[in-house]
Amino acid sequence: MELKGKLIIITGGCQGLGLAMARHLAGRGANLALLDLDQDKLDAAVATCTALGIQAHAYLCNVTDEAQVVETVARIAADSGAIHGLINNAGILRDSLLVKVKDGQISTMSLAQWQSVIDVNLTGVFLCTREVAATMVEQKSQGAIINISSISRAGNIGQTNYAASKAGVVAATVTWARELARYGIRVAAVAPGFIETEMTGSMKPEALEKMTSAIPLKRMGTPEEIAHGVAFILENDYFSGRVLELDGAMRL
Repeated sequence: MELKGKLIIITGGCQGLGLAMARHLAGRGANLALLDLDQDKLDAAVATCTALGIQAHAYLCNVTDEAQVVETVARIAADSGAIHGLINNAGILRDSLLVKVKDGQISTMSLAQWQSVIDVNLTGVFLCTREVAATMVEQKSQGAIINISSISRAGNIGQTNYAASKAGVVAATVTWARELARYGIRVAAVAPGFIETEMTGSMKPEALEKMTSAIPLKRMGTPEEIAHGVAFILENDYFSGRVLELDGAMRL
């Protein structure tokens, strides 16, 4: 798909990986609809992208709220016309061991920790994909939907909720790729490894060094490298139903 002039929706689009994707796609001429929960950061992201000569709009939207997602996708279509792509990037972490024993006391992952991550990382992806796909079919607009998974989808200590959500995203990706191909809609996923973000930047130096030393390339990836991978999927019309691994050769 030629990106110039195409409309791409990015959830979690005002910071971190989402903002890096937005900047990268704007640089390739794509128009953008950015969804997030912080109006100030959304406005700043829109300003950054429009400075590159494209059209971009901000939408406050909680991806776990069905009514908000339905309304927001309808507004995007009304504001900008045909939708050509969606990047399901919004996600959260609520890490915890399933069962932890410390000083003889047993604690467990709470249902709230489990459910909050599933709600955002999996149900949010379902809701956004459902509404965007239905709109694209109605518009007879071909394009691609990209779901951000993770290296942790294979399972990772302390991330029962996160790993389950990201594994679910991959299973849904394959299913939707097969279901939506008849409408000219491709669905794929990107699975980042450890990436330089605000979260990793706040880690203790010794923990960061230990984590980095386990990566065969001996460094973390950059948000820009993830954005480049997303652009590749959008532009390659034969990539569908698969996961693009961007983890520096690390496997969990």
